[in-house]
Amino acid sequence: MSLPPEKASELKQLIHQQLSKMDVHGRIREILAETIREELAPDQQHLSTEDLIKALRRRGIIDDVMKELHFVTDSVEQELPSSPKQPICFDRQSTLKKTNIDPTRRYLYLQVLGGKAFLEHLQEPEPLPGQVCSTFTLCLHYRNQRFRSKPVPCACEPDFHDGFLLEVHRESLGDGTRMADSTTMLSISDPIHMVLIKTDIFGETTLVASYFLEWRSVLGSENGVTSLTVELMGVGTESKVSVGILNIKLEMYPPLNQTLSQEVVNTQLALERQKTAEKERLFLVYAKQWWREYLQIRPSHNSRLVKIFAQDENGINRPVCSYVKPLRAGRLLDTPRQAARFVNVLGYERAPVIGGGGKQEQWCTLLAFLCRNKGDCEDHANLLCSLLLGYGLEAFVCVGTKAKGVPHAWVMTCGTDGTITFWESLTGHRYIHKPTNPDEPPVAEQPKPLYPYRTIGCVFNHQMFLGNCQPSDAVETCVFDLNDESKWKPMSEEAIKSVCAPGATTSLPPFPPLCASTIDASVTSNEIEMQLRLLVSEHRKDLGLTTVWEDQLSYLLSPALASYEFERTTSISAGNEEFQDAIRRAVPDGHTFKGFPIHFVYRNARRAFATCLRSPFCEEIICCRGDQVRLAVRVRVFTYPESACAVWIMFACECAP
Repeated sequence: MSLPPEKASELKQLIHQQLSKMDVHGRIREILAETIREELAPDQQHLSTEDLIKALRRRGIIDDVMKELHFVTDSVEQELPSSPKQPICFDRQSTLKKTNIDPTRRYLYLQVLGGKAFLEHLQEPEPLPGQVCSTFTLCLHYRNQRFRSKPVPCACEPDFHDGFLLEVHRESLGDGTRMADSTTMLSISDPIHMVLIKTDIFGETTLVASYFLEWRSVLGSENGVTSLTVELMGVGTESKVSVGILNIKLEMYPPLNQTLSQEVVNTQLALERQKTAEKERLFLVYAKQWWREYLQIRPSHNSRLVKIFAQDENGINRPVCSYVKPLRAGRLLDTPRQAARFVNVLGYERAPVIGGGGKQEQWCTLLAFLCRNKGDCEDHANLLCSLLLGYGLEAFVCVGTKAKGVPHAWVMTCGTDGTITFWESLTGHRYIHKPTNPDEPPVAEQPKPLYPYRTIGCVFNHQMFLGNCQPSDAVETCVFDLNDESKWKPMSEEAIKSVCAPGATTSLPPFPPLCASTIDASVTSNEIEMQLRLLVSEHRKDLGLTTVWEDQLSYLLSPALASYEFERTTSISAGNEEFQDAIRRAVPDGHTFKGFPIHFVYRNARRAFATCLRSPFCEEIICCRGDQVRLAVRVRVFTYPESACAVWIMFACECAP
């Protein structure tokens, strides 16, 4: 494989650095002098190249050099942004083991060398071999690259020992093929976003900490190596409380030719912070002025849900427009409706609150939401809006209320023909909005809204923010002509861009790419099905009943489950006729068939079985008594990005009258 001239020169430079590091030139000079002294006869005038190479090989110099060089000769595998990366392993001397790296690119090697002071787990007993225990997992995102550590048991001093190889590049400036030097890397302000997740013995996840690591201090460190102690703070109401400490080591690879002075690095970081603070200050001044003008239109606007800022998991107030950005799913999702289904199967959980007092405010950054695999309605709405924008739709997040005045967020798309569609991110349902006219006489027929939304205060996306200034904020009478400033008061797009555009401020967390599912749908379906069979048999045994499984009937339930998921994704029902025909043929004349389908977004068979038993109809099937009772159960797991999944289960029985 031929290299371009610039890459060849960079490769030569790398080899020269390695030889200089090992002082190979000095050792060759010593051996050359020694060989001339010992082996050169008085009548010989010079040594041949072959003689010198033999002498070097005899003394092990060539072997030493080859041992130190670990570059791969295979072609470099380019990883897609959407594929999850495993930790890259280094040996204790931090020399690269054989791995697919490009010797002409610059890398940052981040090692997590244990944790301490996780005081919540001070009394945690040492897990026995093979015992299921709660675990910590560290998730990282840096410039479109995502990593996940190996799970470690929760402890006061968790045994994190993972290495992550982060590629440093500047694809935005068109020089992504060149190795980044110190000055170039100093201008890359993207932090490393680290999210710590706790998984309990039932598979439930909790967000423990979210931290943005400023890595550029390594550029001013001797030899491009530095060690850091990172204090992780809690989330939400505990954002001021320390949850633990991580020991981290950063190292540039290949080593830097020239390191910057620490003063230069600190000055650059201070200037960036100053610039960001000034932009945020100016936006805050503008937002206050906009709000005053909005209240002057109608004093009652003060009670409307017009949300300009929202707190993230670290308790930091950020403009709501910064939570949304066009997000492309690559080949992981094919259609907007499939994207809605993916967001719907991510778990729903309200932000935890200590004590009473209503709902806790917490809008999560995208990485924290995806790694935890669940979040509040605002997290779902922000992700769905971002995906729909990625598909080229004009999408907005709507902030308002549902029945009984409960605050809620959902998504709206505006068609080119003026059609307004609401997307409920928690269920995947879509509703066409047809406004009612309050001035129509009472006898006039008005469209009856099917959606659950009652009021709307504002809509926003990554570029626009509009406050509802119509006389009524009721959704059913609302007109969504967003260009009419008498109905919707807009914020300045330039003001929003100054703090929400990519790269506008260093405080904005970059959006991570979606990762493909790591779940094997067939294997997982089979495992859950076997567990459910065992649970049903045990339950019937406790009731003094025997259990006979009908495998063929179980298999015939598969098309129905596939049809249910297809309908959830596309809103189109298909395949029901074939399923009914197959069941009629399989069930003997005079026998009764009963089936009960149910849907979950988790893979815990025991929890699903307990939920099923709460349904009288399902319990009737599972506890069926009579002659020639045959039971069937079928499980079908449908996987989505981020290892989210839709689990469909159908219990069925056939029995003689």
